[in-house]
Amino acid sequence: MGETLIPRLIVHGGAGDWTGFDEDTVLRGVHDAAEAGAAILRAGGSALDAVEAATRILEDHPLFDAGYGSYMNEWGEVEMDAIIADGEHTRFGAVAGVRRVRHAITLARGVLERTDHCFFVGEGADHLATKLGMPIIANVELVSDGELADFRQRHNPDSKPSAHGTGTVGACAYDATGRVAAATSTGGTHDKPKGRVGDSPLFGSGGYADPAGAASATGVGENIMRYFLCKRAVDACGVGLDAATAARSAVTYLNAQIPDPEAGLILISADGRVGAAHTTQAMPIAWLTADGQIHTAMRCTADMQFE
Repeated sequence: MGETLIPRLIVHGGAGDWTGFDEDTVLRGVHDAAEAGAAILRAGGSALDAVEAATRILEDHPLFDAGYGSYMNEWGEVEMDAIIADGEHTRFGAVAGVRRVRHAITLARGVLERTDHCFFVGEGADHLATKLGMPIIANVELVSDGELADFRQRHNPDSKPSAHGTGTVGACAYDATGRVAAATSTGGTHDKPKGRVGDSPLFGSGGYADPAGAASATGVGENIMRYFLCKRAVDACGVGLDAATAARSAVTYLNAQIPDPEAGLILISADGRVGAAHTTQAMPIAWLTADGQIHTAMRCTADMQFE
C-alpha cells in the first residue's frame, strides 16, 4: 500500500482591485470554498473531487464572477467558461459559452469523465448537460441582484460605473495519494461581446495540471492566454522551483511581457506545496496548510508563508 500523504489545497476568488467590497465577506467566501474542498481531502477523497466542490461553492456565491453572480455580456446574458484538469493523466474537460447550467465546473468534469472529448461550447455544451442529466435552468437565474443593478448602472449614461475588480475563480488540490488537480470557472468580463472566450477554459492558460503540479489563473484572459501562464508555472515546478517561487516567476514573466497584465495565479506542486501571486491590487485566496488549518489572505506578498 502506498504512503498516505498530507493533503493540500488552495483557492482564489479572482484577481482585481476589489474596491468597495467588504473584505471580511469576501474572505469568508473563499474560506468556505476551501473548507468544502478540504473536507473531501480529509476524508480521503480525490483532488478532482476537492477542486470541483470548492469551485462550486464559489459559483454559488454572488460576490464572485462565476456561476450565479457572473458578469453579464453586452446583451445582458451570462455566458460561462470552465475547465477541470487531472494531473495524474494530464487530461482535462472544458466548456465555453455555457448559458443554461448552474455549475459550469461540473459540466466540465462531465466532459472529462463521461465523453471521449475535451471541449464543448455554446449550445452544444448546454445540450451535453441535458444528456448528462444535469439540471437545466433559465439564463436569468444566473444573474445576481448585484450584477443586475451594476449592469443597469453601466448602461446608464448618467451614472458613474461602480468600482469592481472581481474575476475568475479556481482551486488546486493535492490529495493523500499525491494526485493533483485544478479547476477554473468564470463568467468572463463585464459587457463582453457575445461569444467572447477568455483564457479560463484553455488548457495551459487558464488551468493546467500534469504530474509536476496544477495551476489556476485569473485576470485579463487576452493577456494570460498569450503566454500559457498556468503551464509556465507548472513547468517551473518541474525543473525544481518551489510552488511559491514558481508562481511568482510566472507572473513576473508575464508582467515583463505585457505592462500591467492584470493577472493572478494559484499553484500546487507535486510535493504538495502551494503558492500564489498576482499583479493586481488584490486576489482573495484561502489555503489548507500542512497542519490541517485554513488560512485566508486578500493580497499575496513575496514573503508570504503557505506552510
